[in-house]
Amino acid sequence: MHDVTPPPVDPRRLPDPYPIEPLAAPPDATVHLPGSKSITNRALVVAALADGDTTIERALFAQDTEAMIGGLRALGVEVDADEAAGTVRVRGCGGELPGLAAVVDARQSGTTGRFLTPLAATGSAPVVIDGDPQLRARPMDDQIAALREMGVVVEELGAPGRLPLRVTGPLGAASIALAADVSSQFLSGLLMVGAVHGLDARLTTAPVSRPYLEMTAAVMRDFGAEVSDDDGESWTVGGGYVAPGRYVVEPDASAASYFLAAAAITGGRVRIEGLGRSSRQGDVAFADVLGEMGADVDMGPDHIELVGRRLSGVRVDLRHISDTAPTLAVVAAFADGPTTITDIGFVKGKESDRIGAPVRELRRCGIDAEEIPGGLMIRPGSPPRGAVFETYDDHRMAMAFALVGLVVPGVAVRDPGCVAKTFPGFFETLEQLR
Repeated sequence: MHDVTPPPVDPRRLPDPYPIEPLAAPPDATVHLPGSKSITNRALVVAALADGDTTIERALFAQDTEAMIGGLRALGVEVDADEAAGTVRVRGCGGELPGLAAVVDARQSGTTGRFLTPLAATGSAPVVIDGDPQLRARPMDDQIAALREMGVVVEELGAPGRLPLRVTGPLGAASIALAADVSSQFLSGLLMVGAVHGLDARLTTAPVSRPYLEMTAAVMRDFGAEVSDDDGESWTVGGGYVAPGRYVVEPDASAASYFLAAAAITGGRVRIEGLGRSSRQGDVAFADVLGEMGADVDMGPDHIELVGRRLSGVRVDLRHISDTAPTLAVVAAFADGPTTITDIGFVKGKESDRIGAPVRELRRCGIDAEEIPGGLMIRPGSPPRGAVFETYDDHRMAMAFALVGLVVPGVAVRDPGCVAKTFPGFFETLEQLR
C-alpha cells in the first residue's frame, strides 16, 4: 500500500501520443486529489462579490481556474494566487465591481464564460466575453435570453447564441424565466450574481446536472447568501455576501471517478481521502454506479474506497453526473453484458461530442458501441484491443480512455496535454498506481 501525491507537472511536455503501459499487478493505493474545479471557480466568483477578503485554500490550479482568475482580474478584482501554497486571496468588492470596460478571455472554461458573463453585466461599462474556438462552439442562448430579460444589452459578435459577446449592464429586472435543460451553469452564474440585490428565477424546463446547482447554493450559503428553491423549479436568492476569511476546497469528485474506475477494471483497491457522502459534488455518486456493476464500495463521510470485482452491465441515467459518461463507457467495455447510458443528450455540446466520441473510440479498440437517442449502448464481447485513442481536445476523453491502457497492451492517447484543463497531474497520479 502506498500514498499517491503527484508532483507539479506540465502535461503538454509529454510525448504525443502518450503510451500507457499495463499494470503489472492490481493497484493498492490511497489517492490524494487536487481541489475541485467546480467549487474553486464558484468560490472565486462569490469571494469577488463579497464584503471583505477571502483566502481560498486547497484551490485547484489548472487552465480552467487560471481562466477564472484572469477574467476576474480583467474585471478589476484584486486576486493574488500562490500555486505553491495552493491558495488564492481575493479582495471582495462588496457587490459592486469597479465597472471597467474589459475583454475577458474564458479560454476553454465553460464555468468562466457562463459565470463571468452575468458578473460583467453588473456594471455599465461594456465587457467582451470571449474564449477559444472550442468554447465559442458551446451554446449560450438561454443565458443570453435571461440577461436580456433583466435589461442587459447583449451583442452577439460571432455566431448567434455563442461567444464572443459584448455585455453592457446594469442588471435590472429581479425576476426571470430560464431554460436549464442544456446546462446548469447558466442558472448558477445568474444566481451567484443575483444574490447581491435579490433575484427570483423560474425554470421553464427540468434542470440537468442538478447537483451542480445544489453545489452553487452551498457555496453561496457559505458566504452568507440566502438561497431557497421550490423543488428545483424556482429559485430565490438574496442577502449579499460576507467573506468568511478562510475557505477550504474539497478534492475533485470528477477527478476521483478515473481512479475508482481504474480499481474497478483492474480488480485493485483505490481509496480516496477527503471525499465521501458529505461531499457537495454530485459526481461522488459514480462510486454507487460502479457498486451497481459489482464493485465493492465503502463510502464514509470523507472517504471512498473501492475494490474491483467481476463487473456486470447496467442501464443507468447519468443526467445529473454526466461528466462521468466517458469513464463509464470505458468501464462498460470490461463488463459482462451490455451497458446503456441514458438521458445525456445535452453532452453532445460539451468540449467534445461526449456521446459520439466515446462510441468512435470504443469501436477503435474492438468494442461494439452505438449511439441511441439521448445516450449510448456498449455491448462488450471480446476484451478491448490496443489502440491509439483520439481525445478531441477533451480532457475527460483523454483521462477516461487512458484507463484502457492499465489493462490492455498497445494503448496510447493523443494530445495528452489537454488534461491541463482540469487535472495537470493526471498522468503522474495514474503512473503512481504502479
